[in-house]
Amino acid sequence: MAGNMLANYVQVYVMLPLDVVSVDNKFEKGDETRAQLKKLTEAGVDGVMIDVWWGLVEGKGPKAYDWSAYKQVFDLVHEAGLKLQAIMSFHQCGGNVVDIVNIPIPQWVRDVGATDPDIFYTNRGGTRNIEYLTLGVDDQPLFHGRTAVQMYADYMTSFRENMKKFLDAGTIVDIEVGLGPAGEMRYPSYPQSQGWVFPGVGEFICYDKYLEADFKAAAAKAGHPEWELPDDAGEYNDTPEKTQFFKDNGTYLTEKGKFFLSWYSNKLIKHGDKVLDEANKVFLGCRVQLAIKISGIHWWYRVPNHAAELTAGYYNLDDRDGYRTIARMLTRHHASMNFTCAEMRDSEQSEEAKSAPEELVQQVLSAGWREGLHVACENALGRFDATAYNTILRNARPKGINKNGPPEHKLFGFTYLRLSNELLEGQNYATFQTFVEKMHANLGHDPSVDPVAPLERSKPEMPIEMILKAAQPKLEPFPFDKNTDLPVKDHTDVGDEVLLAPV
Repeated sequence: MAGNMLANYVQVYVMLPLDVVSVDNKFEKGDETRAQLKKLTEAGVDGVMIDVWWGLVEGKGPKAYDWSAYKQVFDLVHEAGLKLQAIMSFHQCGGNVVDIVNIPIPQWVRDVGATDPDIFYTNRGGTRNIEYLTLGVDDQPLFHGRTAVQMYADYMTSFRENMKKFLDAGTIVDIEVGLGPAGEMRYPSYPQSQGWVFPGVGEFICYDKYLEADFKAAAAKAGHPEWELPDDAGEYNDTPEKTQFFKDNGTYLTEKGKFFLSWYSNKLIKHGDKVLDEANKVFLGCRVQLAIKISGIHWWYRVPNHAAELTAGYYNLDDRDGYRTIARMLTRHHASMNFTCAEMRDSEQSEEAKSAPEELVQQVLSAGWREGLHVACENALGRFDATAYNTILRNARPKGINKNGPPEHKLFGFTYLRLSNELLEGQNYATFQTFVEKMHANLGHDPSVDPVAPLERSKPEMPIEMILKAAQPKLEPFPFDKNTDLPVKDHTDVGDEVLLAPV
């Protein structure tokens, strides 16, 4: 029975604090981190996730890498017997929700932007976003002779060489490749640092000279040299109806609008494909899984235009699946998909935002499973309550436990955002322990679950036409139960039994 039940086990990771390595690339919190990792081990978690900041490691100059602080952190994780998910964080920390520290991308890279500001993502008004390099420079040798993609590949190669001990020991099991702001594969369409406020539709961010030239060339090739980038899509905080582009029967439904949206979203898919191909070459043969993160843009999901998703680069409409295309691209690299907002309920959202996080999670997870991927999730905002945990549990096994073997669908893993003293204290810690136990199908911690095979080489490049076949027809998502069959009880109506959790 226990063997069959083990197929229902979902791994739980916890994201380490943003500042576990300091802004001057030092590890000064050894005692505190060791104590926190001990508490996580006692709670039965499988591992931790950490941002490995480009701005810190290669901050001093081109190819001048300093991994010493991260090696110290990884040693503690290894000592604690925990697994490790490492994020290749090629973005800036600071300027997004819950960013508590500021770690820009390397100064010497930003210095290139002083003479060529178009290396940064740019909105229609000409405002630059310095969180992440525009994908328009992926193949431009502007950085002391290297392209952006070459810089990312060199960084990952140095990581592999310097972290060989942890890769060989099976401590590092997951390499999540940062592909945009906040480490997510998207455009920086809703930057708080530039005044965006929820639930604004955001803006298309493709007005740097490199992307503009690419669009003009694509339009000319399609027989429309007169087409320009959109000038009717509004500003960050508009509602869809305020814009010509997103309103009912707006530009997004015209031939020109569809051409632009295809180009915009395809560039993002190709960016992910290109960087993952390099990551696959670097970690080939290592017992790791490659992964990327997709952003949970749940506002304006209930309206036909899906405006906020479109500006971020997810060409998702009621009759077009903008996530299954990404999932199909990932199949070539044996990569997994990590999705956010797994804790959110529709009922918690304001009516004005036309938000539907539960339906969005259902769609994205279904898209990944249909393409045969390992799918993982995170919560978007820090929560300690039973309602949030039970929503995650429902999404982890949408049709519940199968006592005779694997459930119909399940998450490969879940990463809790984020480690804090608040999580590890009193009732919050007790409830979290119970949540971990339920994710593990009440079996306790088992390090043997889902061993990672050596990474195989990416399959041959997939033509974009093949990828886009996954967009239509848009299939109904797999059914999800309304509630989990292994709920965490609210501590207000339960005594000491909260920690016992029988099947």
